[in-house]
Amino acid sequence: MRERLDRGWRVIATAIAFSTFGLGGLVLRLAYFPLLQLLVRQREAQTRKARLAVHYTFKLFIELMRVLGILRYEIRGIEKLQRPGLLILANHPTLIDVVFLISLVPDADCVVKASLARNPFTRGPVRATNYICNDSGAGLIEDCIASIQTGHNLIIFPEGTRTPVNGPMKLQRGAANIATRGPCNITPVTIRCEPLSLTKGLPWWKVPPRRMQFTIEVKDDIAVQPFLDQSQNEPALAARQLTDYLHNYFSTENQAHAGA
Repeated sequence: MRERLDRGWRVIATAIAFSTFGLGGLVLRLAYFPLLQLLVRQREAQTRKARLAVHYTFKLFIELMRVLGILRYEIRGIEKLQRPGLLILANHPTLIDVVFLISLVPDADCVVKASLARNPFTRGPVRATNYICNDSGAGLIEDCIASIQTGHNLIIFPEGTRTPVNGPMKLQRGAANIATRGPCNITPVTIRCEPLSLTKGLPWWKVPPRRMQFTIEVKDDIAVQPFLDQSQNEPALAARQLTDYLHNYFSTENQAHAGA
């Protein structure tokens, strides 16, 4: 009975959390961001303050989920994110991975789906923060490189979508192209969620038998120059080799987590 009540409460708590998340997005879009445009004239300063607002909003959201009993979390190696101009790559098991990472990085830039720029709940934050939309075609890689070179910390999920529960991890080559053409080293982040929930194809209201435990670990940087050296400074070939390496890297980390 106690387990049934706990699970029932977490369904209600998850509904409260995501409703609050949607409401927060509307408040930012309708109140804070218009006020920011009136008071701050420089576009770069607007973007910086908008990203900081999203950062703190996401921190509050994660804390709300913790207080409501939906999840617990442990962060390891966070000090490695306190540097400018990082290319942060992470695996993508759950719906709230990007929320976690942006809550850890005050000046985060990220690549988002174009649909988020049209969603009424997320359109305001995406436009105000000047996040990079994935529909920019051939200019996407150049936009990402420019963001990193400007000193922003760019967050990318190389898979492009959440990892299938019953399928293998499949990385796209975009993140490796950014790293090799930048060139810039990679700061890898591994995300583990047990029991697994908020996955691709799973409704939010199907909560796990106990609260989720997130373990987020910032690993040591992966140097890109060796891949360029091996490919005789051919970025396209280096990107293919780096993608294979990252696939093995994140797959091995996931298997290590599963066996822990």
